[in-house]
Amino acid sequence: MITVSHLTREFNSPTGTVKALDDVSFSVKEGTFASIIGKSGSGKSTLLALLGALDTPSSGSITVDDRDVSKIHLGELTKYRRTGIGFVFQNYHLIPNLSALENVMLPMELAGLSGAERRTRAGELLMSVGLDDAKHQRKPGRLSGGEQQRVAIARALANKPKLILADEPTGNLDSATGKMIFDLLHELSRKENITIIAVTHDLDIAGKTDVAFKLADGKIVT
Repeated sequence: MITVSHLTREFNSPTGTVKALDDVSFSVKEGTFASIIGKSGSGKSTLLALLGALDTPSSGSITVDDRDVSKIHLGELTKYRRTGIGFVFQNYHLIPNLSALENVMLPMELAGLSGAERRTRAGELLMSVGLDDAKHQRKPGRLSGGEQQRVAIARALANKPKLILADEPTGNLDSATGKMIFDLLHELSRKENITIIAVTHDLDIAGKTDVAFKLADGKIVT
């Protein structure tokens, strides 16, 4: 269970204090695929950064499995992000000089798994997201956008996180490929009981998630 309670994030600007998020509260049950929609500047990216412990709130709390993320000691934050959260980005953020397999292996290396364990699990994950083994040794530049996003999803799953945060995961894909990626994420949330929170501008996709939150001017409006 993820519980966001009275979350506020303020930034100082030359014109005064700006509230990127203003008293936001909601909860998402384990294994739910949730979406966050809203116009540019509505606070979506700020909320995602806070959920991923990449930023700290001005006030309020984010509780994941009864643990207040905002109060995790600085020394433990890196471990929490590495093992508790998987990130999927619109622009994939794959390392261009590594193969698909090596990109998925990298988070497991940082987590201390042996080479054999990393290679076996990475191969299994790539197969599970629909990338056949003939493409496992290809570098990102030799993969289509949809294939690169599949690699990014496999990488996000590498350290068995309970939560995946996706920032416009279908934003750079055509509608058919975007639907395939959306269906894959939906299947993962069901099959692996993973909670997925995705920021998206696609209302059609948002309408098919288990729950959708709309942000406007830093507030949840629906």
